[in-house]
Amino acid sequence: MMLRKLLLPLMLTVLGSAPAFAAPRESVRPVAKAKKASGGTKVQRSRGSTAVVKATSSKKKRPSVRLTRGRRVARRAGSLVGTSLATHRVPDDCSGLARAAYKSVGIELLSQGTLPGENAVSAIHRRAQRSGALHRRTPKPGDLIFFRETYDRNRDGVRNDGLTHVGVIESVERDGTVVFVHRGGSGVKRARMNLRIPSKHTQSGRVLNDYIRKAEGGQRARLTSELFSGYASASLL
Repeated sequence: MMLRKLLLPLMLTVLGSAPAFAAPRESVRPVAKAKKASGGTKVQRSRGSTAVVKATSSKKKRPSVRLTRGRRVARRAGSLVGTSLATHRVPDDCSGLARAAYKSVGIELLSQGTLPGENAVSAIHRRAQRSGALHRRTPKPGDLIFFRETYDRNRDGVRNDGLTHVGVIESVERDGTVVFVHRGGSGVKRARMNLRIPSKHTQSGRVLNDYIRKAEGGQRARLTSELFSGYASASLL
């Protein structure tokens, strides 16, 4: 009886005490995705730290465009429109214009000289023929353009003068009209030729073929398309 009295308070003490609980686990924050920051940087966030990483630019510099020989010749010819050839150490005529344009790329079109009785246009044409540059395809800027019988060179009243005129192609328009620079009777200027419509001077108020030989000796004036002879490629001269 005495032992029961002693054990009863002890049991009540054990049963009445508060149960123990495990300590709660610490929550884990997910790693944030990288965000772009201003000034070409990326921000990466992780637990307890922030890292800033510079972004590599994907843009590449475009290579500079180098003009072909023909385009440089064409640009030079265009710059001579309205000027005097006398200041460029070449004859003030059509061959002088072509020579001045080609000197800009280090080419002297008459380096081989002229043959007895040969005019400068024929000499340039002979050079083009020897180098395989002559053609009748759609021309490119800088190509030479040749004409025949543009004037009575030997003054005999007969059209037997052969090649008498040369110019430099500046551009070709969408409808096939060729724009060239030449030394005409009134100075260095631009002229046009359209072999698709060879018999018309103008159409809808627009010049297709300029006159290149004036009316004389009972003969009508002639258009560029009527006296055209051929081209010479700038890349082969």
